[in-house]
Order: sequence, then structure tokens, then C-alpha cells
Amino acid sequence: MKELLRRSITGIVYVFLLLAAIFLSSDAFDFLFMVFGLGCLYEFKRLVKIRGYYVFVAYLALWWLYIYFITDMLPIYGLLGATLLVDLFLLVYLFAGRDYKLNDVSKFLYGIFYIGGGCIFLTLIPYRLDGFDELLIMGVFIIIWVNDSFAYLVGKSLGRTKLFPSISPKKTVEGSLGGFIFALLAAYLLSLLDTSINSFEWLILAVILVISGNLGDLLESKFKRRAGVKDSGAILPGHGGILDRLDSLVFAAPFAYATLTVFAYVS
Repeated sequence: MKELLRRSITGIVYVFLLLAAIFLSSDAFDFLFMVFGLGCLYEFKRLVKIRGYYVFVAYLALWWLYIYFITDMLPIYGLLGATLLVDLFLLVYLFAGRDYKLNDVSKFLYGIFYIGGGCIFLTLIPYRLDGFDELLIMGVFIIIWVNDSFAYLVGKSLGRTKLFPSISPKKTVEGSLGGFIFALLAAYLLSLLDTSINSFEWLILAVILVISGNLGDLLESKFKRRAGVKDSGAILPGHGGILDRLDSLVFAAPFAYATLTVFAYVS
């Protein structure tokens, strides 16, 4: 009971902080995710044992360039392509039958593009059109939260078939399907509030977010299992580290940004 109360209080504070940053100002949102990115990168650095602190310098340089200085789409697409390519390599790592060793170069690149690129594109999503779309980025968070919450609830009550027992023994196929269904329902309801994309596009976005978000969650679980730890950190009481809370969003963000970019070109 005490643990549940601690988790609930931390969760409420976390959600309040995110929503306050979104609706306070775009600068507050940008700054929050720069800090979250540093936190995720610090925890990832510890998980895979990245040497030195160059990865933080590289992340901050990329973040400032792409959030405040670069406006042309070509370099943005270049970063998007590199981030998606690294994420695909990470999926190969996730599903590889053997647990191969990562060298220093691959660790650095994973830190920069998997964590850094994910946080950058999560920050760029509300700027897809002119201005700052608070409802769009709030909708992205809500879809991920609904998927995670109902996957847990449905899995706990109805779960029988293990999804990926070697990496995450508690996840079930039934829970994943439950989270997916409720995420689609949430996306439809969001489409009634935010018409910057239509109902069909909201549903497609939800599918992309759920699939890539679940893969991101499994990927972080593999890194933690290989490091021999339960959580990526302990900064959030009852929830572990920042990366534990943002693993789905960080991995899903570049896929969501790419999806929204396609919507902008075909609409």
C-alpha cells in the first residue's frame, strides 16, 4: 500500500510537470525535454558504460542546433534518417539470438541517436506546423500512457501468454492487445479535440506509437537485463529512473515524427 501511494504521488507530479510545461510555454516544454534528455542519457551511459562525457557535449550541441538554429528540412530529415537507422540496428540487437558485445563507438552512437535523437524529435513534434501544437504533443503522451496503463491492467487480470519472457517476463500478449485497443479508443477521442490531423491519421499515429513504444520498452528492458539492474535509475520514487518512464516515448518519437511528416505531404 505504501509503495502504491508513493508510485501514485510520483506519477501525479510527473504528469503535472509535463502538462504544465506544455501549456505554460513552448520554451518551458523545450527546456524540460532538454533536461529529461540529459537525465535519460546519463542513465543510459551508466547502463552500457559509455566512457567519458563527450556524449553529453554532442547531445547538447545537436539539441541546440536543431531546436533553435536549424529550420531547413533537409538537415532535419538527415538527423531523422540517422536516428531511424540506429533504431533499426537496435531492433536487430533486441531480437538477436545471442547477446553480442557493444563496442565504444556503437555505444556512443546509440546514446546520441537513440536517446538524443529521440528526445530531439519528441521536442520537434509540436512544431510540425506553424506555431506550437499543445494538443498534438499532449495526445502523443496520452496515447503512450493509455497503452502502458491498460497493458498493465489487462495483463494483470487476463494475461496468460508471455510476450517476450527472456527480456520482460511480466509482459503478456493479452496485455499488449488490451493496451493497443484502448490506445486506439483514446486516439479517436483525441481526434474530436484536435483537428490538426484527421481521425484516420490519429488512429494511424496511435498504431505507430503503440508498436514502436512497446519495442522501446522491451529494448530498455534488454539493456537493463544485460546490466543486471532492475531500474535505469532511482530519481523517481516508485518508478525508477527517467529512462524507465520515457523509454517508450524516446524510441517512438522519431517514428511518430516521420509519420506526421508523411501526413503533411499527402494531405
